[in-house]
Amino acid sequence: MATPSQVVKDALELPREVREELLRALLESLDAPGEDEGHEAAWTAEIERRANDDDTAFVEGADALRRLRADLADP
Repeated sequence: MATPSQVVKDALELPREVREELLRALLESLDAPGEDEGHEAAWTAEIERRANDDDTAFVEGADALRRLRADLADP
């Protein structure tokens, strides 16, 4: 079996059109369904957790500055 560096070297010798086709095929393989289903669910849960967390909820700019100044003033 060829090493990754040998595959890259061989691929770079291909005509541009063939390299483009190869690139498309490789990129599509990374988006294959089912490979990252667990990651998607984990990120969705983390986003929901952060959205419901009072410490990370949206804060108006002036209120954020006031809180930051108060935190910096307290040793």
